[in-house]
Amino acid sequence: TNEFIGVSVEELKKLPFSNLKKFKDKLVIQQQVTIRNKRDFNAHRLLRAIDKNTLLSKLDTSEQCRLTDTMLSKRELLEAFSEFPHIITNTEKLLQSCLIHFDFGNSRISQNQRVYLNSKEEDYELLVKLCEEGLPKRYSKVTDTVKKRLKTELKTIKEMDFVSYFLINHDIVSYSKRKGYIHVGRGSGANSIVAYIIGITDVDPIELDLYFERFINPYRSSPPDFDIDFSWKERDDVTNYIFERFEHVALLATYNTFKKRAVVRELGKVFGMPKEEIDKLSSGRYNPNDLDDIAKLVLKYGELIKGFPNHLSVHSCGVLILEKPIHYYSATDLPPKGFPTVQFDMIIAEDAGIFKFDILGQRGLAKIKDAIEIVRQNRPELPPIDITRVEQFKNDKNINNLLKKGKAIGAYYVESPAMRGLMTKLQTQDYLGLVAASSIIRPGVSSSGMKNAFIIRQRNPEKRKEANPILNKIMPETYGIMVYQEDVLKVANQFAGLNLGEADVLRRGMSGKFRSRSEFKAVEEKFINNCRDRGYPEELIFEVWNQIKSFAGYAFAKGHSASYAVESYQSLYLKCYFPLEFMVAVLNNGGGFYSVAHYIHETKMCGGSIHAPCINTSDHPNIIIGEDIYLGFGYLRSLERLVIKRILSERQLFGPFKSLDDFIDRVAISIEQLTILIRIGAFRFTDLPKCELLWQAIFKLNAHQAKTTQSKLFKIQHKKFNIPKLNSNWLEDAYDEMELLGFPLCNYFDLVAEPIKSNMGAKDLVNNINKPVLMYGIMVHTRFHKSSQGKLMRFTCFTDLDGEYFDTVHFTKVVERYPIHGTGVYACYGKVTEEFDFFSLDIIWSKKLNLKPDPRAA
Repeated sequence: TNEFIGVSVEELKKLPFSNLKKFKDKLVIQQQVTIRNKRDFNAHRLLRAIDKNTLLSKLDTSEQCRLTDTMLSKRELLEAFSEFPHIITNTEKLLQSCLIHFDFGNSRISQNQRVYLNSKEEDYELLVKLCEEGLPKRYSKVTDTVKKRLKTELKTIKEMDFVSYFLINHDIVSYSKRKGYIHVGRGSGANSIVAYIIGITDVDPIELDLYFERFINPYRSSPPDFDIDFSWKERDDVTNYIFERFEHVALLATYNTFKKRAVVRELGKVFGMPKEEIDKLSSGRYNPNDLDDIAKLVLKYGELIKGFPNHLSVHSCGVLILEKPIHYYSATDLPPKGFPTVQFDMIIAEDAGIFKFDILGQRGLAKIKDAIEIVRQNRPELPPIDITRVEQFKNDKNINNLLKKGKAIGAYYVESPAMRGLMTKLQTQDYLGLVAASSIIRPGVSSSGMKNAFIIRQRNPEKRKEANPILNKIMPETYGIMVYQEDVLKVANQFAGLNLGEADVLRRGMSGKFRSRSEFKAVEEKFINNCRDRGYPEELIFEVWNQIKSFAGYAFAKGHSASYAVESYQSLYLKCYFPLEFMVAVLNNGGGFYSVAHYIHETKMCGGSIHAPCINTSDHPNIIIGEDIYLGFGYLRSLERLVIKRILSERQLFGPFKSLDDFIDRVAISIEQLTILIRIGAFRFTDLPKCELLWQAIFKLNAHQAKTTQSKLFKIQHKKFNIPKLNSNWLEDAYDEMELLGFPLCNYFDLVAEPIKSNMGAKDLVNNINKPVLMYGIMVHTRFHKSSQGKLMRFTCFTDLDGEYFDTVHFTKVVERYPIHGTGVYACYGKVTEEFDFFSLDIIWSKKLNLKPDPRAA
């Protein structure tokens, strides 16, 4: 009874001669709408050809719409079906039986789960109770300031109907604590004292004077953002809990759109262009006058299709917990992870009154948790580590000294060359300094030119007097410089007189969440006009506005930066007092900003001895015994996971392997896989040379032998072979390590074939300012950068002969003439420069040095 047959305008001509006419009561209007016009039709055909991975000329008509599949008005439809009134009647009846409601109003009701317990009253009572219980745990002395802030926040949270939102976040965090997980609560929610007291965040808004209105205000219809980070290993379990704990849950979707270069490539294939021409078009390196008609069509439709949705994907962290069943709002997909996912993105969700919970996974927390466990195993005599003693960490001189000197490799958010350099320039040696640095490093402050101004005023109190007095009064802590999102809101409100709703438009713009460019433009005009009305000079008005614009997409809320800083201090505590265990945890969680080889270098600098994988000691991750670190089997690129599993299982059940023969008897392995283990030195406990072991393996485990082992009644008697005395040297070992691990375990400088002509190191730069020097370094990291004039530059980080860091700057001509060709040892000749006690080398020329040849290749 609920089945109908759709008829389009195109099909009306055939209807009198079709068998469908006997289903008179079941026929309804069904006009397919795919395109707007002929141009859309051409783009549609191109998209269908991309989807089917075929040439446009070979696209079947069944795989594309018709030119008539356009949107028709109601009048046009009624005219088209005028000779078939029964179809119009059937369609109207069907529409009347459906309930479709779209709310296009401005004050939308939240569709999130509205009640946590049984009623809003019970919810509020619970939130108040949680605050009363948590207050003495967070504040040993509850001041009037704390009481007033708490009372104000609770009142606002209740009035804006966000109580259940806080309780749900608290529920999620409480589950993670019961499971022993570490979490970080950040986002604008970190500005909340309620969130701090009930344990969602670990940032004290009173200590940091966090701007309450950034967290929540009457003009803001959406709840505050709680980005809750968990270990990447534990996030899935937390997500599972959310789906089990709450009734109406789904993941949020996002749209992957066509990017310009990618769509040009796809269109080039569809038109059958040669690969060389496609490469030239997609790179942008072509003369427009030399393009043929096909190439021009590719570029024309590339511009049209650019930004179109390509496919549906899962939002990186958004979870929806709704009041009604998910399918009331959307159909769902079921991606590989198995959680139902809606078919709309964040912007559409917010338009519908649906606000996501951000559940993220990161490796920094996994490093912290794993490091604590590794310390427990490696140093059982020590008391358990309490990583929550953040207040003590903030006042620890040894930890703060690491910050000041930029010695933070492996520590969350503060290990990159840029961040280490910034902390050196700022002389960062306390928590508040790190909070500021965490935001100053973002492109917004840097591109506005205010990073250097902040550094100067931070280091020289006299320079703080140069700040505009109005801005300095609004932002005394940052010397009149906008550093955080809150600062922009303060300036918009107190400097330009915008209300908090208009300032919130700026906030969304800074977060890259534009509702519309026109909305932002209107706020810009009002900002400028208000400033003129207040009598500010034109130069000052546009200087301030340009600073605001530079923040778009990059600015951090201060509470967000503070949350990062807390995690950084936890990492730095472990790096300071348990450096080897911490570095093993860093390696076991995939490292971070740098390569594995560099983290191994840092582990050596911390006093660790690095050993190649060993079949009797190594595990899948790295393990530490005292100061000896044994690399995990996982670093062997070609070693199969099944072989690793067999080795570990056999060793756990029956103990260490006694010899190569014993290993062959117990582990099913091919000669190719066994060769990998021998070449990396995994059988060095036998004290036999690798060459000899390889010959033994070939004789005893040939390629035709079965790759399975079974329990045998009698032990196999291995033949003994007379093998000539064979030896290998350290250089052969290094080349084996580079092939199998991707890096050598020896000092890279020992591999250099050319003579080292200078012992100049990072420590010597201070005595050679503005002088040309020759330095040798192992390349650690390099990145390109476009100058304000659009010229290409390169910034590179090296380690010198002593293992210490030095940084280089390569200007445009040097970049073109002396390129960096991957990891290796480089001779770097350049002029020493200094900026705020941070030394670097402006490269004049550089050269990658040749390595000694592999003796076996001779």
